[in-house]
Formats: sequence, structure tokens, C-alpha cells
Amino acid sequence: MFKDLKYLAAMTLPLSAVISIYFKGYFSYFTPFYAFVLIPILEMLLPHDPSNYEDEEREEKKKSKLFDWMLYLNAPVIFGLLIFLLWDVTNTSYTAYELVGLILSMGIVLGTNGINVAHELGHRQKTSERHLGKLLLLPSFYMHFYIEHNFGHHAQAATKEDPATAQYNQTVYSFWFTSVIGQYLSAWKLQMKLLKAQKNRFLSYRNDMFWYSIFQCLYIGLVVYFFGTLGLIFAVASGVVGFLMLETVNYIEHYGLMRNKLESGRYERVREVHSWNSNHVMGRIVLYELTRHSDHHYKSSKKYQILDYHDISPQMPFGYPTSMVMSFLPPLWFKIMNPRIPKGMKPS
Repeated sequence: MFKDLKYLAAMTLPLSAVISIYFKGYFSYFTPFYAFVLIPILEMLLPHDPSNYEDEEREEKKKSKLFDWMLYLNAPVIFGLLIFLLWDVTNTSYTAYELVGLILSMGIVLGTNGINVAHELGHRQKTSERHLGKLLLLPSFYMHFYIEHNFGHHAQAATKEDPATAQYNQTVYSFWFTSVIGQYLSAWKLQMKLLKAQKNRFLSYRNDMFWYSIFQCLYIGLVVYFFGTLGLIFAVASGVVGFLMLETVNYIEHYGLMRNKLESGRYERVREVHSWNSNHVMGRIVLYELTRHSDHHYKSSKKYQILDYHDISPQMPFGYPTSMVMSFLPPLWFKIMNPRIPKGMKPS
């Protein structure tokens, strides 16, 4: 059981934000330093772990509620930290550079402990877990991610039709624009298709995209009411950092990997070769096994704690946190990653 508690390491990111708040000054940047310097160093020092659970142990891990509660814990942590920071920045005289550091810190937590956990919960069968996942998407203004990811990305991944799949030689900065805009438009298209299939009109209580817009506007309104203009700037900027964290992860997860089209005109089914995998221990535990993305796309219903490593999956030379840093330097990213893309997937 104590070994299973390793996923509590994900809480070191909110803890790093607490350190940023407490010490202030240059320590305002401690969370980005921890996420993009210290964790990558730890990833390179710690060994890889390609092992998978065997049948009996797998079933035990699958049924254990401990793994679920470690996810649920993120909700009070996220919103507690967010509310405190909104109060703090509006009642404390911070310099501009300190505010930027705190925005980056909160945004990183929203992306990792917010959107990443929401992604896992969004695939669950229980309605309560899916609702909790949507709640965690709220502060990043990305509630539409639930619809687009589950009904769009998982069907279109590793194709040119998928806005969340980075194309060969596309920079992460270009991808931020194409993916953010493309996924939002895709979510609305998918919502309209769902409404049409259910024979519902646009102004229907079943229009989730409409509800998401209302909830996010209410969130902004509450922030302005209680914390004023500075609170609004902080909340919006942190949310943007949060969803750009997600989009950077999206970028490295499928970069350059493409499915073949069959004679029928349809794409081959998603397999283990259509997502980048990483067995770097530190990245695995702080991201709740998101780095075993190949198996997640192969069987999206599997809970994070029992995701498997497949030796046919393309392997990242570094863990996800390190790869995110590398993606910010496009020439370096292309030099390291392009040769690793299977030849049959590269554009001719």
C-alpha cells in the first residue's frame, strides 16, 4: 500500500506553489523552476521502469479506491490554492515580476493537477467522476476539452483531421494556435452533432457547450465581484498558462505520428504505435501515468494505475517534463525527435 502512495508526489507541484507564495521575491518562480528544471534533472538521474502488473496484482490495483481518492484530493487542493492566491494578490503589494511568477506557478498547477486529472476522470464511467473532471477544467476555461477529447481526439488522433495532433516539423508555438482554436471549434461541431442525433435544438438543456460557457462566465463574474480587476487578470492569465501546459503535452504526445488510410478511405484503428511513450519514473508519477499515453489511446477505459508499457510504442528519449522543455526550442526538438519518427509516418 505504501508503494501505491507514490502518486502523492503529484502534490509536490501545489506544494511548490505554496513555497512560491510564502517566500515571495525570486521564489515566486519556484514552481516553474521545480517543474522544468528540478524534475527533469530527477528524471535523468532516476531509472526507467518498463514493468507491467501481472493479472492478479493488476486486478487488485484496478479495484483499489486509494488511486481514485488520490485523484479526488486534487479538487480541494486546486480550488483552495486558487482562492487563497486570488485573495493574496489583491491584498498584498507585489511587484510585476512577482505577479508573473505567481501566475506561472498557479498556471502550472492548473495544468498538471487540474487539467491532467480532469483528463483521467473524464474517461470514467461514473457520472460524479466526470462532473468532478469538468469542474477541474473550469479555472483553465477549458471545459470544452471534455467533449472534444472524448468524442473528437480519441477518434481522430494521429490524423491530419485532429487539431490535437502536432504535424511533422510543426513548432509548439504554431501548435498552440492551431490546437486551441481547432479544438474549440471541433467541440462545438461535435456538440451540434450530438444534439442533432438526440433530436434536440441548440437552446436545449442538453447543450453542454452552452452550459460550459455559462459556468465559465459565472466564474469570471465571481472573480471580478470578489477580487476586482487584478483578480480577473490573475485568474485569466493563470488559466491561459494552464491550458498552454495541456497543449504542450498534447504536442509531445503525438508529434509526427500518423495513421495510414485504408482502401476504404477510413484510417487504420489507433494502435500502440500512434502515441509517444515514456517510462521515466518521475514524469510517470507526477503526471498520474499520462506518459504511458500509447496504452491510454489503445484502451482509453483503463485506469491510470494499470496502464501498460508496450515495446512496440515509440519511446521518448526523455520524460514528458523534460520533453516539454525541449519542445520550447524547436531546432533542438526537431533534431532529436524527427529521426525517431517511423519512416512510414513521415510525409513524403
